[in-house]
Amino acid sequence: MEIKVENLCKSYDGVQVLKNVSFTAGPGVTCVMAPSGAGKTTLLRILLGLERPDSGNVRGTAEGRFAAVFQEDRLLEQLDAMENLGFVLGGELNQAGAESLLAELGLSGEHGKPVREYSGGMKRRLALARALLVPFDALVLDEPFTGLDEENRKHAIACIRSRTAGKPVLLVTHSRDDAAGLDAQTVVLEL
Repeated sequence: MEIKVENLCKSYDGVQVLKNVSFTAGPGVTCVMAPSGAGKTTLLRILLGLERPDSGNVRGTAEGRFAAVFQEDRLLEQLDAMENLGFVLGGELNQAGAESLLAELGLSGEHGKPVREYSGGMKRRLALARALLVPFDALVLDEPFTGLDEENRKHAIACIRSRTAGKPVLLVTHSRDDAAGLDAQTVVLEL
C-alpha cells in the first residue's frame, strides 16, 4: 500500500493550517514533524477520512484498513486491558496474541485492573496495543510515545518495528530520536 498526498490544503475560519502539503508514504515509517499548530493532527484526520481537505488529493487510502493511536487514548476507563481490546475486536480477539503484545509493552501484570487505575504511560501503551491488534493495512500514530519513560518508549518502538513490517506507518512526533528509532523518512510541515 502506498499513500500519496498531493497539494493538500486546509483552513479553519480563514486560518490556513495546511498549505500545499505533498509527500508519498510507502511501506515503512513516515514521520511528520512540525511546530505545534502546524496542522499535523489535521493532516492525519484527513488521511483517516475524518475531515475533508479544502483542496488537494489523497490517494491510496480508499482500499486500505487503518488503525490509529490518537492524541487522546480513547479507552473505556471502567474496563480492564483485555476488555478494552475485546471491545474493539469483538469476537475475534486472540487471547494469546493479545497477552503476548501486552507483555511486549510491559502490561502483562495488569489483568483485571480497570484502566482508570492505570498511569498515563500505561494507558498510552494500551492504546498502542489496541491499534496493533486490529487488522490493518496502514497505521497512523499521533504522538504515540507521550508519557512513556525511556525504557517503555524503547519497547514501544521495538514493538511497532516488529509488527508493521511492509506496511505504511504515519507518525506524528516532536522527537527526532523517535523518528530515528523507527528509521523514518521525515516530512516537515511549515507554519
